[in-house]
Amino acid sequence: MSSGIDQSGTEPKRRGRRRSGTDTRAALLAAAREVFTEQGYDSATVRAIAGRAGVDPAMVNHWFGGKEGLFTAAVQIPVNPAEVVPELLAGDREQLAERLLRRFLTVWDNAEGGQFAALIRSIAANENAVAMLREFIQNVMFNRLIKVLGVDQPELRTALCGSQIVGLGMARYVVHLEPLASADHDTVVSAIGPNLQRYLTGDISGR
Repeated sequence: MSSGIDQSGTEPKRRGRRRSGTDTRAALLAAAREVFTEQGYDSATVRAIAGRAGVDPAMVNHWFGGKEGLFTAAVQIPVNPAEVVPELLAGDREQLAERLLRRFLTVWDNAEGGQFAALIRSIAANENAVAMLREFIQNVMFNRLIKVLGVDQPELRTALCGSQIVGLGMARYVVHLEPLASADHDTVVSAIGPNLQRYLTGDISGR
């Protein structure tokens, strides 16, 4: 008797009335959060996510431009690594921290910190959200930067960079810790940039 799962390990697409575009997008986001949480970013496949959602895998490209765009939408961080990482790496590597900080500050300030605050609130109530944010920091954003830089202790550097960006977001948009919460970008970058740059390319051996 059939188990209802094809040989690829994914559920077959559901039959019945065709989903509307909004329903398809929502179904993919819900399935993505489940599959990314269960399997991690690297192991999760577009086919598995589409199978979980009961839609054609082509819908992932249609709605999100691919796996990376789907992950970014699912984790609700308004920064697409596929676009941002090449831009960050294009300039002087010793100014990488400054470019990175300015990008995050611009994106979050434009939304008045709403998306970051919402993400933190969801993390407090949902272990899946914790896993998604961890995947974003470790495997989608900073790990990619660190690999290209070719520096030592990549895992530690990735964690340190994540702690700096998440900590900044918490202080500025969730706790509203003044004067950091209302400081202009130049002030924030001047204060935090050197430490973040050390995490990216400097000596963290402690010697």
